[in-house]
This record gives sequence, structure tokens and C-alpha cells, in this order.
Amino acid sequence: MAFASAAAVGPLVAGNGLRMANSTTTQAYLESKPVQEAKALLTELCRQFYHLGWVGGTGGSITLKVHDDSIPKPQQIIIMSPSGVQKERMLSEDMYVLSSDGSIVSAPSPKPYPHKPPKCSDCGPLFMKAYQMRNAGAVIHSHGMESCLVTMMNPTSKEFRITHMEMIKGIQGHGYYDELVVPIIENSAHERDLTDSLAAAIEAYPKTTAVLVRNHGIYVWGDSWISAKTQAECYHYLFDAAIKLNQMGLDWSTPTHGPIKRIQGDFRSGESAVSAKAGTSGLNPGEPKPRCIVLDIEGTTTPISFVTDVLFPYARDNVGRHLSSTYDSPETQDDIKLLRGQVQEDLKAGVVGAVPIPSDDEGKEEVIAALVANVGAMIKADRKITALKQLQGHIWRTGFQNNELEGVVFEDVPEALERWHSSGIKVYIYSSGSRLAQRLIFGNTKYGDLRKYLCGFFDTAVGNKRETRSYVEIFNSMGVDDPSEILFVTDVYQEATAAKEAGLEVIISVRPGNGPLPENHGFKTVNSFSEI
Repeated sequence: MAFASAAAVGPLVAGNGLRMANSTTTQAYLESKPVQEAKALLTELCRQFYHLGWVGGTGGSITLKVHDDSIPKPQQIIIMSPSGVQKERMLSEDMYVLSSDGSIVSAPSPKPYPHKPPKCSDCGPLFMKAYQMRNAGAVIHSHGMESCLVTMMNPTSKEFRITHMEMIKGIQGHGYYDELVVPIIENSAHERDLTDSLAAAIEAYPKTTAVLVRNHGIYVWGDSWISAKTQAECYHYLFDAAIKLNQMGLDWSTPTHGPIKRIQGDFRSGESAVSAKAGTSGLNPGEPKPRCIVLDIEGTTTPISFVTDVLFPYARDNVGRHLSSTYDSPETQDDIKLLRGQVQEDLKAGVVGAVPIPSDDEGKEEVIAALVANVGAMIKADRKITALKQLQGHIWRTGFQNNELEGVVFEDVPEALERWHSSGIKVYIYSSGSRLAQRLIFGNTKYGDLRKYLCGFFDTAVGNKRETRSYVEIFNSMGVDDPSEILFVTDVYQEATAAKEAGLEVIISVRPGNGPLPENHGFKTVNSFSEI
């Protein structure tokens, strides 16, 4: 972390009108009420978190910005707790003050033995990533036991997932029915060495407000200290719940929270039939052909860009037109009923972008305006919820009927579908999009109607695509005796892992625009369906 004199902070305008351009005015601002209140607040939070077990043994740390309406948030100065000290005994005078770029403006004076010389938090570089990449107002680093143990339940997992728990509503952008996903990064001997991996996780998970560090703890940030504190409390509650559910043999990541594994039939123990090394292509000569193939859409049959750059914008831009023209139809009234219920839950949970929907008595236009605002926020957050997916499917249907949309698939897909169909292999689609949306994409391509080659469509009604139970349900729906007779093709590592655990054969699709795969992922890969 860079060091600087107080005079080097730069020309920030303080809340009391002082310009922080030289040592005199900077010192005046450092002694101002907003800064002193922020220091006092941080000492109080450190004591509270100590008693919660989050910052014991001098571990963990907290930082927050000095809120000042006259200074843009990215330029507000930062208060940060020191490293290697008893957090419950800290005083305001022990705090570091940093400029918005991480340079130290003010450091505490040394204390006599047995106190160690003052040192700014080792978490500083990681805190700065949350400030810079997420415009955070506060960041909490906890060593709470729950945040450590939850990363150890599955030593190979790169994510923590949980759904259908009340406290999920306390996490920004999430509701009760949503799946909460927290990335897990690997620990290192020195805290600063985690900086790059934490930044990569923040970038890879745009919805997350936390990153877990395996065998270590968690970093949580929020728009303000209240948001960061509230979310940290909710995360620790959810981690504790997952640990206790795991001890009871229950699966915290599924809506039913049922048994982690069924004794017979559904889950395979041990290794799946897929045991290839990463990078191996296609099916090896002599291997038995699958009786059924299940295909993902985005990144597998269809470019991801078609969904993100064509379908999503079309739905967002045509919500108002669709609702106005079909408002009185039973179908649209059902869509509105679902949206009302979802928005009501979102408002209770404090979901960003949720706005109240007026009653029908207040007029059609007012209702539609509120619906458009809510749907736009849902699409922006890429929420996998039934109310949104159902409405999107109806909007896209109109687009396809009016020849404003055309389904897109990779060039190798039609030939492969025809070849598999001719050889007696049954082909299915499994996507997070609704079954209506799936039928529209494959029924309206430049290659004609490809649905004649497909035997069925699965959506999230069978379960989340990253849950093993979903693939067990798909297996139980097909006329095969063993899940290894089903080949699942996807571009998402977590989906591949879930399908493998259910006993399916799995191949990962590598297409232009797809996200990177973990090193040594252990799955066969293909660049084209011609390899299958």
C-alpha cells in the first residue's frame, strides 16, 4: 500500500467547506466531526464483532468511508482498523486514515510495550479492490468460524450455494426464492497475496457482495456500513444453517432441503463414468453411444451473445408494448399476478430496483409503468425467477411471430441433430429459459424448424441447473435404466459437475465467447457437435 504525507491527499472538498489541498486544511478536516464519528463507529463495530467471534486473536479487520455528501463517494477518505491488535480494546486514536487511492493520510502514534508498533491492516489491498471495483462504502473481513467451516464441507467446490432460506432476503439483490452464490478462493500464507484472486472473483461474480477464502474467512462489502454489517450477519447465519443442515444429512442448496443423497437409485457413489483428463475431445472410438443426449442452450447450441445482446434487450424494450396490447388477456393477467407476488417479496427483502405496483384502481398506465420498471431491474440483474421467465417467453413469442426475432444456433448444430435423430438417439433441451422460449428458438431458425429432431424440453421446473437432483429428475423422466446412458453437453463447469454426480456422462462445450474453465477440470471437451 502506498504511503503519503497529509499534504498529498489532493483537492477533495470536505463537508465543512475546507479544501484538502495542504497540510493545514487536511489536518482541520481530519479533526472534523464526520471523521471523528467514523473513527468512533469503527471502534464500536470492532468491539461488537469481537464478541461475535469474527475478529478474535487480532484477526479480521474493518474499514469504512467517511460519508460526506459534498464529496463524490469514490473520492471519500477511508478509515481502516490496524493490524495485529486487540480489536475489542481499540480506540478512535488507533485508526488509520487513507485517501481514496489507498495512500495513508494519518497513522496512529506508537504505544509502549507490550503493544506492537502500529501497522495498517494487512487486508488493505483487498479492501481497496472492493472500494474500486464495487464503489463500496464499507468492507468487513471476518474470521468467523462459520465462514471458515463452510468452505471445508466440499474442499473442491469453488462456490457456496444456498436457497429458500429467509435470511437470503438480507443479501443485496436477493429474495427468498433466489439462489445465493458466494465464490470461494484459495487461501495463501500472506493476506496480500489474495488480492488478485479476490479481484478475479469480484469480476467473475457481478452479483456477489462477498468472497469466501477457504480455511480462512470472508470479505463482505456494502454501499454503507449498515449494508455491510447487515449482510455480514446474514451471511454468517446462512453459513451456520448450512453447516447444521449438513450435519443432519440435509442439502442446504436445494429448495426442499431434503436428504443430501438418496440411498438407492438416484445418486451414484464414487466416481462417475466420466473420468477423462481435461482437454480430451469427444467420445473415444469404441465407446458405446449414448441413448439420450441433453443439450444446454447458451454457449452450447447457441452463442451467449444471442441471449444477452438480442433476446434480453428485446424483452426489456418491449415490455410496455406487450403489456399494453395484451393487458386484458387471461395470459397477461396471470403474468401480472406473478409479477405482483414477486415484487411484493422483493420490496420486503429490500431488493435493489423493486418499486411498488399500484392497484388496478389507479389505472392501467400506472400499473404498466411500474411493471416496466421492475422487469427492467430484474433483467439487468439476470434473475432466474419464474415471474420474469414466463413474461419474457410471451414477449419473445410475439417477436418471433412478427419476424422481429430469429432463433440462432451454431452451424454444426442442425447436422448433428439430424445425425443423432437418424441413429435413434433421443435429444432433449435443458435450459434456465422457459420451455416456451426454448421451443421458439429451435422452431424459428434460418435452418428451419429444428424441433422435429427434439424429443422434449426441460426448464428449471425440474430444478436448478447446478443441482444434482435436477439431473436425477431428468434421468427418472427418460426410458433408460442407467444415468450413464445419458450424455449431457454444457458450457458451465458447475452444471457439468452436478450432472456427473448424478451419474450422467458429460462433455463440456467450448465455443467462442464462453467463459474460462477451471484448470484440470476433468471433463472431455468439444469445439463442435461434429466431434460427438
